This record gives sequence, structure tokens and C-alpha cells, in this order.
Amino acid sequence: MSVLGKRIVVSGASSGIGRAAAQILAKSGAKVVLIGRDETRLDSTLNMLEGDGHSKYVFDLNNTDEIPSFIKDISVKQGRLSGLFHAAGLEMFKPIGLVNNKSIEQIFSVSIKAALMLARGFCQKGVREEGFSTSIVFMSSVAAMTGQAGMTIYSASKGAIDGAVKSLACELAPHLIRVNAIAAGAVKTEMHDKIIARMTAESIKEYERKHLLGFGRPEDIASAAMFLLSDASVWITGTIMVVDGGYMLS
Repeated sequence: MSVLGKRIVVSGASSGIGRAAAQILAKSGAKVVLIGRDETRLDSTLNMLEGDGHSKYVFDLNNTDEIPSFIKDISVKQGRLSGLFHAAGLEMFKPIGLVNNKSIEQIFSVSIKAALMLARGFCQKGVREEGFSTSIVFMSSVAAMTGQAGMTIYSASKGAIDGAVKSLACELAPHLIRVNAIAAGAVKTEMHDKIIARMTAESIKEYERKHLLGFGRPEDIASAAMFLLSDASVWITGTIMVVDGGYMLS
């Protein structure tokens, strides 16, 4: 699963899955471009990375119209890109009776809207390596495939990711760009902590029991992302890879 020398952009790199992905990619020889909103936490991630040639950019992905030019600027300053992992996201637990346009926009903006504009940015002339297989990986969720009360907006945003992956894979294959997503189960991150904080001890226990291998670690998802970003997955595109500790089987 070599990523040696590849320049890979990781969004949401200031914590959780994004930070874990940046670490494993750097350890494996990639040059990682970190994107996040919190400069202090981005600096912390940057200091954790092995190797050299890494960089960081403070950017709010809610500014979706600015994303393509932002990605273009990164390639001009850092060099052409080999891959992109969109790990940034938000959690939201809200009954449908409390849903409004603002809450929908909050989730969809950083999830599917940002994902589409990152893909657009990556496809621009001169941004990516040409003549080689490159890779875009989005974060999805088992919430797109299974129902859970209060998770309607979040589930819908991840369902949109899954649909986009399939069409993008068809459109971008002629350009040697592969597009895949990871449908994750419950992973022990700050987002996960916010979700279970609303649950009773018994509910948390039952939720974890449904994950046959227990709750996941950020490293579990990061390893899957590295596989999809590496040349080991050169014949894989349009796939939603389920990494859920057996949750879908329960």
C-alpha cells in the first residue's frame, strides 16, 4: 500500500479521523497537506507527522464557492496532488420536528457540498498528477444504509455522498481519477463523544454491542483511507467500503 512520495490533501486534519489519516500517510512516506479551521490544532497535527514536505492551510469548507481556487492555490505552492481525503464533517442529532433550513445547511455544507467542490478543485488542469492513477476518498457512514431516530439530516447527507461517488467515478475514470467512500460505523472521536453524551448508559452499551467488534478507532478508518489512496486499490472505483466493526450484520 505504498503512498511514498504522493502529495495527499486531508480535510478535517485537526482531530479525529483526519488527524489519524494524516499521521499514517506521513508515516508511510506521503507528503500531507492538512486542512482545518483551527490553526492551533492543525499545528498540533503537523508536529505529530513523521517525515518532511508537509504543509497546513487554515480554511473553512463552508466557503464552498472558494474551494476550487483554494485547491488550485495549494497545487501551485506545494506541487501537483496525488490524492484527496475529505474527512471533515459534523454530527447532528435532531428529531424531524426540530429540523429547519439552517440545520440542513450546516450538515450538507461541510459534507456533500464541500465534497463536490473539492472534487471539482481536484479535477482542474494542473492540480493533479497526470498519467498516473489518482484518488479521491470521501467519508460516508453506515447511517446512510441503516435508520436511526434523530439522525435524518446526517443520514441524508451521507446518502448524498454515496450517490455522488458512483456518478463521479463514472465521470472521472477517463481522467485516471478514482472516487470511493468509506462507510464508517461508530468511531471513538470527539464527534462520537457528542453523540453518546445524549444517550443513557444502557443505550450506549446496546449501541456498542451492535458493533460486533466494538467501537472503532480513528486508526481503523485511516488505514482504510490509506488503502484507497494507495496504488494497491488502483482497480477500485465507485465503491462504498464498509468499515463498521460488524454493525451492519447486527
